Amino acid sequence: MSKIQDLADRVERLLLRHEELKRTNELLEQQVAQLTQERDNLRSRLNAARSRIDALLDRLPVDAPAGDTHNDSRNEGGRA
Repeated sequence: MSKIQDLADRVERLLLRHEELKRTNELLEQQVAQLTQERDNLRSRLNAARSRIDALLDRLPVDAPAGDTHNDSRNEGGRA
């Protein structure tokens, strides 16, 4: 084969490889977009869960001493 034909073959292979890489890159970009959306969704859900937990914690009584509860098992043990 002539050098020109060899060069033409190499250029053709490079063009094919370039198209393959472009397709692969597009697929990877789609995957990154999907994962970014999923991450953002999970962050949003996490923040919502944190807010719910904070709201529940705010509803807990803070003025009752730790040993002074009405459901103390020592108080209920003698009842029949």
